[in-house]
Amino acid sequence: MLLLFLDSPAFAWDFIPGLPCLLSHTEGTRQIELTYDPMQPLYSVTVTQATPFPDSPFFAMTFNGPRPNTIASTRHTVSNGGRSVTVTDTGFGNVLDGLQYNLSTTIIVAEEKFDVQLRGAAGPVQAFRDCAADVPSA
Repeated sequence: MLLLFLDSPAFAWDFIPGLPCLLSHTEGTRQIELTYDPMQPLYSVTVTQATPFPDSPFFAMTFNGPRPNTIASTRHTVSNGGRSVTVTDTGFGNVLDGLQYNLSTTIIVAEEKFDVQLRGAAGPVQAFRDCAADVPSA
């Protein structure tokens, strides 16, 4: 029974306060990382995986659960040899609501789709929101 537990994916969402505030989650070979830099002010979400993403004119996140929503952007950037996709914006309310109040999010880049579990995300997302609100501006 313990072996089955060790083989299951970790669902930990981690929050680190600071400049910038950081919220991250690793699931298998994929990582999602959000930052908030109050000096800009600017939010970012970066999704990284082991293999390059396909070229795509858009990046989307569909939130699955009690508060479903889909956000999409054509203003994403690709880095890290095509393995990371980043979207930045001055407001992330819909993203944070989606992460905090749903069960999973589906990441969509061209024809590639995969789910990220949101179990355990609510508390760290709230801490991220609080950090963003509590960090003094310059």
